Amino acid sequence: MTWVKICGTTNLEDARAAAEAGADAVGFVFAESPRRIAPEAAAKIVRELPPQVEKAGVFVGHPAARIREIVEQVGLTALQLHGDDQDLARAEAILPWAHERGLRIIVAVSMLETAGIGVERPQPGAHHRRAMLLDSMTPSLRGGSGVTWDWKQLAPFVDAIRGAVDVIVAGGLKSENVQEAIRVLHPWGVDVVSGVEREPGKKDHEKVRAFVAAVRAAEEAR
Repeated sequence: MTWVKICGTTNLEDARAAAEAGADAVGFVFAESPRRIAPEAAAKIVRELPPQVEKAGVFVGHPAARIREIVEQVGLTALQLHGDDQDLARAEAILPWAHERGLRIIVAVSMLETAGIGVERPQPGAHHRRAMLLDSMTPSLRGGSGVTWDWKQLAPFVDAIRGAVDVIVAGGLKSENVQEAIRVLHPWGVDVVSGVEREPGKKDHEKVRAFVAAVRAAEEAR
């Protein structure tokens, strides 16, 4: 079953709508963004969500110590790491700690800027395989841009890394096009932000339901 994350969550009503629609995860942005949420507010939301719904924190350039602090404060079950090579190198100090606790680790990569990426093979016995989120982000906008990337052109790259990581597709997804993305790329998961919003940081619950339904319909069509 395709993993679905509804990201950019800022309030309990939207988080509950995502869970009730059948999303596998909700995402909280702790970096500069119109969808930024304070850890204290995210913690209150997490306490009200079903345990089976994953709670992912989005971090951009945060030092490892601060990531760990927020993970523990909020009760996150997954980390999504953004940034340049130097940012990610600093954040890697958190990885052994995260692996020990069975946290899902998602590394975000811009498909509009990257020609080739090396990936590590999964570690034996890991609770989760590391995931790679392929997005259309730019240096000034690390997510939620509403911009797609060329799925057909980059499908060979996705096929090449599939055996090493769980591939999550993001960038401009919505209920009207997510089935095509799944058909072309066969990802492990999909991630949506702007495609299910009324405005930045506020979800349209009908769009959330339509998005999850479209993903499930795509699975049945395979």
